[in-house]
Amino acid sequence: MNNQKRLGFSWDPTIIPKTPLAMDVRRVCFRVRKLFPEFVWDTTMLEDNPFTFPEVKTLLDGITVGGHKLSDEQQVLNQAESWNYLLTLVQNQQFVLNKKIFCELNAIVAKEEGLTWGIFRDGAVLIAGTSHQPPHFQQLEMRFKEGLQHLLTLKNPLEQGLAFFLFGALHQFFYDGNKRTSRLMMNGVLLIHGLNAISIPAREKQAFNEKMVRFYEEKDGTEIFEFLLKL
Repeated sequence: MNNQKRLGFSWDPTIIPKTPLAMDVRRVCFRVRKLFPEFVWDTTMLEDNPFTFPEVKTLLDGITVGGHKLSDEQQVLNQAESWNYLLTLVQNQQFVLNKKIFCELNAIVAKEEGLTWGIFRDGAVLIAGTSHQPPHFQQLEMRFKEGLQHLLTLKNPLEQGLAFFLFGALHQFFYDGNKRTSRLMMNGVLLIHGLNAISIPAREKQAFNEKMVRFYEEKDGTEIFEFLLKL
């Protein structure tokens, strides 16, 4: 009930591993670096970006790929830059679950995509395909402050990270890039605690989208938690 009241949704806490296997932070960051093109491509595929995996790899190697909109190319580069920034924060022990870093990441993720980026929205937004109505923009500061205070009481980093993702996705603090930015924050929590980052594979796009629609309608995060924990 407290989760529902403070965050706007609930979940079954018994599905969260109580003692997640932690590793050295350098090791989990190295894994992301090793799989970097996959992580970037997974993210852009969820946004219906037409770049193929080989094209993403080529672009990340600094070679321009023809036949695509500049906006699609910029989105790929933005996701790469946001991941690089997150890894730098984690490796320098500077990642903190707060509004400042949340906004900094969104400023990279959603650059040129929405009305504004890097700051909380000042108008209404809708989530296509759902009846969910995100909070009025004048409530966002209070909702974030209260939600963050509650999130910080969750001692299990897996639970805290996953809950932040759904918290950001549900409240739509920005005009665009909410799920992407919130997943980066989730992964920041995981990485800083020596846990592997979670990326949603392109092949799971439909399943993920269907589960997110149910989450928006039912305000129950259990299904998404289970889905992410199995990746």
